[in-house]
Amino acid sequence: MQEPPTLRRYLKKIALWAIAVYLVAGVVLYFIQDRLLFHPEVLPANYQYKFDVPFQEMLIPVNKKVKLSAVLFNAEKPRGMVLYFHGNSANINRYAKYMPGFTKNGYDVLIMDYREFGKSTGRLTEEALYEDALLMYKVARTRFAPHQIVIYGKSLGTGIATQLASVRDCRRLILETPYYNIGDVASEAAPIYPYSLMLNFRLPTNEFLPKVAAPVVMFHGTDDDTVPYASGEKLTSLFKKGDTLFTIEGGEHNNLNDYPIFHQKLDSVLQL
Repeated sequence: MQEPPTLRRYLKKIALWAIAVYLVAGVVLYFIQDRLLFHPEVLPANYQYKFDVPFQEMLIPVNKKVKLSAVLFNAEKPRGMVLYFHGNSANINRYAKYMPGFTKNGYDVLIMDYREFGKSTGRLTEEALYEDALLMYKVARTRFAPHQIVIYGKSLGTGIATQLASVRDCRRLILETPYYNIGDVASEAAPIYPYSLMLNFRLPTNEFLPKVAAPVVMFHGTDDDTVPYASGEKLTSLFKKGDTLFTIEGGEHNNLNDYPIFHQKLDSVLQL
């Protein structure tokens, strides 16, 4: 039995509207994707950091126009350095509270703000993230040997940390709430778009991880609604012998620091 012409026209109209909404929403997503991914807080150039632990502010020049704002947190008797790559929001101020977890274990910590974050200047691109990470490593190497350098990534910073560890030697790579790649996370929120063709930032942790020679340790909470636990867990299929995933039951994206088990495991890893 044939559908009546009016019904066919009605269904066709609905299909055309659905396609139009899909395309318009896709275009909007494409143009606002960087604002969805990054939430920086800019600081004035004369801003003075104030922390309760010993530190020194650094300005790392990239070229004549671009400079990276960084802070070095000092351990009492440092036996190495942690290169800390932070998440996608705010600036160094937000992450300073995590630094004592490293300094108490005898590690200096160098943390920088990405371009367009804090007091750092320059345009933010994926290539710039990798380039600037190499500069951080170069600073660390003026003070410590590769076997004394731990590369640490939190959230967005896990992809950057993994890329650095894939091209430079280090003592250990530690990833907190890592993702398989940015497309994998985006597809959880809106699975109907071809993200491989749309994304300005891919950050393919899954491509970098097999090239990391150092031991890898990951921490991820089961109730993470920002980077789903499943996205990080997929990386375990790329583990080499000795790599480890510590699962924090009930842990969310930004509260692993509240769990004693997180500190116990992190302390044990840093003491290795």
